[in-house]
Amino acid sequence: MVKVGIIGAAGFTGAELMRLIQSHPAFELHVATSDSQVGKTIASTNPTFIGLGEMCFSAHDDARLFECDAVFLAVPHTVSLDFTPSLLSKGISVFDLSADYRLQNAEVYEQWYGKAHTSVDLLASAVFGLPELKRAELLGAQARFAEGEAVLVACAGCYPTASSLAAYPALAAGMVAPPIIIDAISGITGAGKAASERTHFCFANENLEAYNIGAHRHTPEIEQILGLEGKLVFSPHLAPLNRGLLATVYLPLAQSAKTFGGLDGITECYRDFYRDALFVEVLAAKILPRTASVVKSNRAHIGLALQESTNTLVAVAAIDNLCKGASGQAIQCANIVFGFAEDAGLEAPACYV
Repeated sequence: MVKVGIIGAAGFTGAELMRLIQSHPAFELHVATSDSQVGKTIASTNPTFIGLGEMCFSAHDDARLFECDAVFLAVPHTVSLDFTPSLLSKGISVFDLSADYRLQNAEVYEQWYGKAHTSVDLLASAVFGLPELKRAELLGAQARFAEGEAVLVACAGCYPTASSLAAYPALAAGMVAPPIIIDAISGITGAGKAASERTHFCFANENLEAYNIGAHRHTPEIEQILGLEGKLVFSPHLAPLNRGLLATVYLPLAQSAKTFGGLDGITECYRDFYRDALFVEVLAAKILPRTASVVKSNRAHIGLALQESTNTLVAVAAIDNLCKGASGQAIQCANIVFGFAEDAGLEAPACYV
């Protein structure tokens, strides 16, 4: 068994990690930390885990973290900077769910997150954790790990995951004439466990709103993945859902797109691109995905439509923001690095209702 730890286990993504690890054939949860819940049993704060043992939350400085083979960081942005260097120095691989090591340029990170990056030296070796688009890098990390090196995987964010999966095949095929527009809608859990005026039930219920247009921190991450610096309009929205994320990407087509033979040909292009992707399903042409079809799973559904009057491809991706958009993706990345089956612990389909 592989001993794993979770720093920030009491939050939404931390709890999702614990849920997935419970059914993983090779991962054993060794320590779960939460500075706000120290000494409390996990089951007492989250009844989902009643009957699964009496493990208690410990503090973030728990020395048992250094007994782990891998540690998942489910902490707010800028916080993982305090933990990652010391864990790596002790030979412990890190799977970071925050944005602290996703952006390759430290100046861009500091611009968007308002804090100086304190371990810039690690950015060059950090692997971006989006398996369907960065498999070669993750396999490189697998090889380094097999040679005894601790590796750092910076797992992609929820909005970038759905948006990039929807847009990347068309961009890679050269059929798009940027800029592109992304409208993305997330459930409330995407904002984290701490309540705010925007996420308080009385304000979020029966309400749909856009926020942080032109200023959302996932913007540079999406631009980096897609190679679209300065050529992206990203509009995030909050919906009264517990879980789920739907990204609608508007891709103006170049003249070269005509060689693909319309929507059917473009759909085949997408299916060929994701041919070996265990968790991505490209739906039939004109069939568009629903968040309800992927909730509580690590799966992504992609649907395509073509608006011929404006020569625009509309690519829509649905994921669960907590699973494929965060914790499930981290497990998927860890499976690859450790050499396990990529879908180990992630085989469960979505919940039908």
